[in-house]
Amino acid sequence: MNVDSSPTPQRLMQLAWSFAPALAVEAAVQHGVFERLDQGPRNVAQLAAETGTSIRGLTGILNVLVGLELLGRDGDRYTLTPESAIFLVPSRPGYRGMFFQHISDHLLPRWLDLNEIVRTGRPASHVNQEEEGAQFFAAFVESLFPISFPAANALGEHLGIPEATSPVSVLDIGAGSGVWGIALAKQSPQVRIRAVDWPRVLEVTQRVAARHRVADRLTVAPGEFFEADFGAGHQVATVGHILHSEGRDRSRRLLKKTWSALAPGGTIAVQEFMPNDERTGPLHTLIFAVNMLVNTDEGDTFTFAEMSAWLEEAGYANPRLLEVPSVSPLVLADKPRS
Repeated sequence: MNVDSSPTPQRLMQLAWSFAPALAVEAAVQHGVFERLDQGPRNVAQLAAETGTSIRGLTGILNVLVGLELLGRDGDRYTLTPESAIFLVPSRPGYRGMFFQHISDHLLPRWLDLNEIVRTGRPASHVNQEEEGAQFFAAFVESLFPISFPAANALGEHLGIPEATSPVSVLDIGAGSGVWGIALAKQSPQVRIRAVDWPRVLEVTQRVAARHRVADRLTVAPGEFFEADFGAGHQVATVGHILHSEGRDRSRRLLKKTWSALAPGGTIAVQEFMPNDERTGPLHTLIFAVNMLVNTDEGDTFTFAEMSAWLEEAGYANPRLLEVPSVSPLVLADKPRS
């Protein structure tokens, strides 16, 4: 029997509604649905009463979340799934709901200008510039801490930080929440952190460092990257999710300045949304490149081949990948000892 393999519009129609799942998750996060279900199964009337929402409004969202397999349903009662229990309950260490909380306010309004942005090549906002970016990131970076913390821990383990017997100076470039330096400092009392970022963002860095009881080992270098004092003699430099907003030319300059701040034998670790060399995937890295088109002057996502070439151009040796629990592997390279 012949099977008709002609294209159908089904996938395109699914894509036409692809904005809806993230907004449904956002609505559930904003109204505390996952938090309530963490206390036990609820029917829609109970959830509506506890969250201050309407039964009609909540029913549709709950059913979408069941369809997305982010909720289960037993009779008329809704339950968490293992995935939502780990990543969408605010009290859990793996919480990721904070990312959904800024979709409506920050992401979608800018993406709605995509047609014009594609035509002109000019972004809807400039989060890579201090005037806009400092306020944006100061309000947002602390919520990203748990997303990067596992990768930062893996980096520390790989570098032998827990076994350090002499001082380790860590240069945290674009520190944000301070997660990269703080994670390493929690692994060893030998670690000292120098955090570089805009002054307003560094207030967040200092607050988070105090909460993790490493503030006494943190110094800050406020300012734009090419004006801030990076210091010298660092054993580790971290550049966590920074290059994508800087663009190619500024990224190359930043890697070179970082090389000058490292001690001989020091290691740089770069975290990025990294597409494959053909730029055919992973899909989230290709979408994030468009996000940089929407929000920055020259930002993009970069392949390992591109970043390796920049690192070698700056004087680093042995560019390599380190698999970590994150969106992409870390890119590591070393400053030669001689």
